[in-house]
Amino acid sequence: MNRMMKPLALSAIALAITACSQQEPYPVSQKKLESEQEKQAYALGSSVGSFVARNLDDQEKAEVMLDRQLVIAGFVDAVKGENKLSDEEADKLLNDLRSKVMEQRKNVLGSKAAKEGEAFQEENAKKEGVQVTESGLQYEVIEAGDGDSPSEEDIVEVHYEGTLVNGEVFDSSYERGEPTVFPLNRVIPGWTEGLQLMKEGAKYRFVIPSELAYGDREVGGQIPPNSTLIFTVELLDVKDNAESESTQPQQ
Repeated sequence: MNRMMKPLALSAIALAITACSQQEPYPVSQKKLESEQEKQAYALGSSVGSFVARNLDDQEKAEVMLDRQLVIAGFVDAVKGENKLSDEEADKLLNDLRSKVMEQRKNVLGSKAAKEGEAFQEENAKKEGVQVTESGLQYEVIEAGDGDSPSEEDIVEVHYEGTLVNGEVFDSSYERGEPTVFPLNRVIPGWTEGLQLMKEGAKYRFVIPSELAYGDREVGGQIPPNSTLIFTVELLDVKDNAESESTQPQQ
């Protein structure tokens, strides 16, 4: 739950408490939003509520369940200046909760991703045209190139799209509208191995087991632990090391 206590949300909560601590909240059904100031007040509460709801949803995916009515009660008590917990106690509880959620996400989401990835790899390996290397990397030639193949020390320019096994896109140079340039020895092992199989002008599809990707790490809130990753990659150019600065793709 690394986004649980973002500074912006904390600032919003602090503003809400300061502005409203002496006021009783309106029942929604009894208050029509008319003036700009009323709408601003409601928007502040709505923004904080949406942020908390998203984090509760994330926690529940990791099988950490909190009583949402108590979450609401805690917010209302804070707005009224009637906190039942000290700041020190609340900080400790939230830090403990954050650690618990991170561990649960690793266990629950990691186990799910590992099972889905293994099943996907097994089926994909049966498809015509798919080849499997000794490391377990799977690749399919979509278009064969006729230029140079890179070595591990080279810098390459590529267009690519990365997805999870469920088809969800987590990174794409196509969406950004420009190719990516990076040293081949500074990316995940599946990329380092796979691109050396390609020639300039080629387009391949790689299925990369988690041990050749990010292993049991969760990346950017988009890639669960133990995820099998799928990349469609076009090798546009193999550059000399001195030709270009590197920018590593967010795989």
